[in-house]
Amino acid sequence: MTEFTDAAARQYGLQDYTGRPRIEGVEIVELKRFNDDGGAMTELGRLDGGLHAQLPGFEVRQVNYSVVEPLAIKAFHLHRRQTDVWYVPPSDKILLVLGDVRKGSPTEGQQMRFVLGDGNSRLVRIPPGVAHGCRNLRPATPSAIVYFVDVQFSVGDDCDEGRLPWDHFGAEVWEVERG
Repeated sequence: MTEFTDAAARQYGLQDYTGRPRIEGVEIVELKRFNDDGGAMTELGRLDGGLHAQLPGFEVRQVNYSVVEPLAIKAFHLHRRQTDVWYVPPSDKILLVLGDVRKGSPTEGQQMRFVLGDGNSRLVRIPPGVAHGCRNLRPATPSAIVYFVDVQFSVGDDCDEGRLPWDHFGAEVWEVERG
């Protein structure tokens, strides 16, 4: 077995490849991307009367498209009633940060961070009470988000679009993990 220098041996550690704990109610749906010599197509969902076949109980009421400028942070959004389902095209790269702020939730205080896009096609279901924000990891180009919601946006008394400060979970949550 190979031995390391004293300095390397003191700092040596094994990479943890086990799955990180999930926030209750957050779902990730891997999507199939169909490629051929002419391009690619990804089915984002089949709807029957607004119900999304891959996300039981989720009724689509509005579909939105958002662009995040290079290295920009858009955080934290929070809803009391609304569920979001996010999709980032495989050609883009977004860091999604989630935090469970539901009082009494079995995963209260739990955080999740992961990359969307970057060659992958998947949906992420974000339930009410889970704060969510993102950072475009591309230094020179915008990245896009397509998201489905089950509550239509309103600026009136029934507005469900709340905010928390960008650093509510600590400024370091937005940094690229090194190692």
